[in-house]
Amino acid sequence: MSLSGCAMSQVARSGSPEGLRSRFPRVAVAHEWLTIPGGSEKVVRAILELLPQAELFTSIYDPSPWPPAITARLVHTSFLNRVPGAKVHYARLLPMMDMAFRSFDLSGFDLVISSNHASAKNVRTPAGTPHVCYCHTPMRYAWDPSLLRDEEMGPVARRLAPLGTAWLRHVDRKRAGGPDVFVANSSFVASRIKEAYGRDSTVIHPPVEIEQLLHTERDERDAYLVFGRVVPYKRVGVAVEACERLGRRLLVVGDGRDLERVRRLASRHTEFLGHIPDADVHRVFAQARALLFPGLEDFGMVPVEAQATGLPVVALGAGGVCDSVIDGETGVLYDADSVEGMCEGIERFESLRFDEQTLRSNALRFAPERFASAFEDLLTGLKTCR
Repeated sequence: MSLSGCAMSQVARSGSPEGLRSRFPRVAVAHEWLTIPGGSEKVVRAILELLPQAELFTSIYDPSPWPPAITARLVHTSFLNRVPGAKVHYARLLPMMDMAFRSFDLSGFDLVISSNHASAKNVRTPAGTPHVCYCHTPMRYAWDPSLLRDEEMGPVARRLAPLGTAWLRHVDRKRAGGPDVFVANSSFVASRIKEAYGRDSTVIHPPVEIEQLLHTERDERDAYLVFGRVVPYKRVGVAVEACERLGRRLLVVGDGRDLERVRRLASRHTEFLGHIPDADVHRVFAQARALLFPGLEDFGMVPVEAQATGLPVVALGAGGVCDSVIDGETGVLYDADSVEGMCEGIERFESLRFDEQTLRSNALRFAPERFASAFEDLLTGLKTCR
């Protein structure tokens, strides 16, 4: 551990962004890759707001989709950034990510924060410098065999996959001894950190931008909604098959590599709207009957965004959604990870009534201000040897 036995504790809140700046003049924030904006990058941006002096370290960086909050600061990239095609095919470079993050020189920094779902936590931290890992999940590719369940893979690749994941687990577990403090984005991830690494963690839910959504007026129509990337682990096909079986209208908003397979499961009850602009998201939520959420997510920001608009959620009762959806009050959590399970969830939802204000109030638990306060408290409580 980088603190070399120094004590770390939580203390009463006495800090501020200005206090953190004076206490930690040089801060390194390590994040897996900066290519396509997503939920984990929202966490990074929230951390940078608390620590505007921070420098970014990432394996691969494509500046084109990012706002000045990212592009205006110093961004250090690894040798992988020079690999032809890396900005598109970064996932194929996963076996080299450990080497990439170990190559960074973080000497002279007063605080290291890693935003980790693969290898960012693997950075070498100077002795006496605290390392806080905000863990979105232990490396999915290593610890979650179901992730490859519906992926298109050749027979040779599928036979070799267990060997590759075993090696990734070995490296991931070894590097988990580096951070001094683990922060989990949900109770579910906290349990996975304990199981995979044998480490305790503090749960701080990620920030969800809900301010504009809170003022959305409901205009409910008869269609259910699936919203987000259409990739295998999201299990969009389960929602499609359930609605087709029950004869319910379904709108699928989003695209991704699993889209064509999912289309083949649909008939007259399902409509595919593709990607929609951010400015139209609130209208889609406002008109839906409920959000269907059949995948296992580490946290899942979309259910929180839906509740902010007064939209109930029908979700598989596993993963991070158990932190954000209150069964019977802001949605329905069903048990079986199957089409039958989602059918039962939809039918139970239709037998209940939901209060719009209760939904919106629940979403407030995940507002950015809550994240900033909790994360600032944690950093204020760090003790170092420097």
